[in-house]
Amino acid sequence: MANKRFPNASGPSQRQLRVGELIRRTLADVLNRGEIHDPDLNAMSITVGEVSVSADLKVATVYVMPLMGSVPVADTVTALARNKGELRHHIAKGLTLKNVPDLRFRADETFDRLDETRRLFANPTVQRDLEAPEEEE
Repeated sequence: MANKRFPNASGPSQRQLRVGELIRRTLADVLNRGEIHDPDLNAMSITVGEVSVSADLKVATVYVMPLMGSVPVADTVTALARNKGELRHHIAKGLTLKNVPDLRFRADETFDRLDETRRLFANPTVQRDLEAPEEEE
């Protein structure tokens, strides 16, 4: 079994991945059910794309995006940050962690990068290079 305690190890540990996924599911459920006491936040449809947790499990970065662009991303991040304490409370109820990580909300840019990748692959020069036969030595 691989030991991930060393700082030169690449990528997150299994514990970080597991805790991040549990936090993501808990936040998605809480936001979906509208359990927060902020009517502005309950009116938003928010997708929680990913949660990355620091190595010491004290900070969780939550990547979010409003569904269908209904609300500006900055407003979504601000509303979530404003209700961070209540969201941490819900995470504490749903998970059995010694300490609940501090939540930091960021805009999920995965879809923007995906669109940029599609645009690059549609470029005629790239298409020509992809279709060119590989030279054998």
